[in-house]
Amino acid sequence: MSLFDRDGFEALVRSLPGTSLVDQWDARVAKVGDKVFTLLTDAERRICFKVSEESFEILTALGGVAQAPYFAKRKWVTVDPETELAAAEIAEYIRRSHRLVAGGLTRKLRAELGIPA
Repeated sequence: MSLFDRDGFEALVRSLPGTSLVDQWDARVAKVGDKVFTLLTDAERRICFKVSEESFEILTALGGVAQAPYFAKRKWVTVDPETELAAAEIAEYIRRSHRLVAGGLTRKLRAELGIPA
């Protein structure tokens, strides 16, 4: 099962606490506390996620990874299925994106969503 298939993508993001999935922007969008942390586009089967500033510079230098349209100024990347990144690396970046976005939620909301402090 590939992360670039809906089933593989959903299996990963559903394993993260407080995650909800919606269809939005011609994509399958994963949110934590109503904040987007990753998405899988329907047509191109690309994955987008938020990264740290340092990771943004490193990742966008790799083949198959680019600045995400409309999201780049907020340090989002888009990864296509032909990327140099291994599936395990992509999965870890998605987990990090979840932590980054969840970290911006209130302590109370994180507790309600079952996200560890």
